[in-house]
Amino acid sequence: MIDQRLHTPEGVKDYLPNEEAFKIEIERRIETIFTRYGYVPLSSPTFEYMEVFEGMGSIKPKQMYKFLDRDSSMLALRSDMTPAIARIAATAYDKSDIPLRFYYIEDVFRYNEKYQGKLREFTQAGIELIGVNSADADAEVIAAAVNSLIASGLKNFKVCIGNVLFFNAVIEEGGFDNDTYLKIQDFITEKDFAEAYKLVKESQASEGIKSIFEHLPVFIGGKEIISKAREFIKSKAAIDALISLENVFNILKAYGLEKFIKIDLSIIGNFDYYTGITFRGYAEGTGLSVISGGRYDKLIKNYGADFPSVGFAIKLNNLISALENQKNAIPFVYADTLIAFTEEGRNTAVETADELRSKGLNIENSLLGDDMQKNMNYAEKKNMGGILYFSDSENVKIIDMTSRDIKDVKISELLKNNMEGKH
Repeated sequence: MIDQRLHTPEGVKDYLPNEEAFKIEIERRIETIFTRYGYVPLSSPTFEYMEVFEGMGSIKPKQMYKFLDRDSSMLALRSDMTPAIARIAATAYDKSDIPLRFYYIEDVFRYNEKYQGKLREFTQAGIELIGVNSADADAEVIAAAVNSLIASGLKNFKVCIGNVLFFNAVIEEGGFDNDTYLKIQDFITEKDFAEAYKLVKESQASEGIKSIFEHLPVFIGGKEIISKAREFIKSKAAIDALISLENVFNILKAYGLEKFIKIDLSIIGNFDYYTGITFRGYAEGTGLSVISGGRYDKLIKNYGADFPSVGFAIKLNNLISALENQKNAIPFVYADTLIAFTEEGRNTAVETADELRSKGLNIENSLLGDDMQKNMNYAEKKNMGGILYFSDSENVKIIDMTSRDIKDVKISELLKNNMEGKH
């Protein structure tokens, strides 16, 4: 039996200083992009009434962390930010506020099975554009997603875009019953195209529909994919969905982002609330998607308002794994300088340290006493550039940790040189 005091529960983790600094820096870069696109920050409670999430087409109840409040209300930890933001948009805003542009960086909680190797507490960073249904709105959100990944330092990635309306129209044209539709949907979501095609091949669907599913794994590329797909379908709804997809692609080309975009007709989204354009981002170095999103025009109706919407979420943990696998390191910033002192020099040392901090330097006070060798060993371990050793109230030793040179100067001279930008 393990000592639970020494371990974390399954699916959660500690972030040591280097990891946390890396994560914070990635969040900062992404947040900068969100802000530059005109999105403003928003936060929701860590737990809400179960009804906010249940039956909204996102996370299944068995994947939610649920508990009873003292008044016997069923509560759930936040499992998906989009329903929470949909609730906020419906209850705190009206049509005169449209369009709404929100961004968030929040932890979410899902009971993922152990064998999946997924965290149960993880961070998402995303945006929601609420109140507009247009190709321009879809393209803006996808462009923000692409630029967020670029800003993070990620290389060798693609954002694949599809349209769930195309898939739904093909299913309708094929005449599949609901049970078969759900099975096909699950197979495609899991990228098991062979099983999906097997079901379709054995059906009474037209040869054109069967060809769509036969070629689905290779319907990935540029605008030529749309032309190829149109050869096999007759449904106006399916053709309209392809036209919509082409319009978004053309706008993204105008953004100058064409090289990051692929059309993938198998991208149908992993949430039932998607109603149009859907997209996922994949990076070299991880088999998991780093970003997912799409249009959800009917979700907010569940909360009492009728706002079409589109958004995405970056999966921070997956993104960080991809960045690490691509050898994209962000150096951890330790203190620049160690302040050491004798008892006589203490007051001047702490005053000087605060003065230097106010000028932008990262200064760490030594707690190792006045033993110079101990302080030098510590500074070397922490990769510090130097030590300021205050022997009294007027004099300081400047120790260069690279050359090990030691220079005696007056404290007044030290502060003067720093004011003038000299080191």
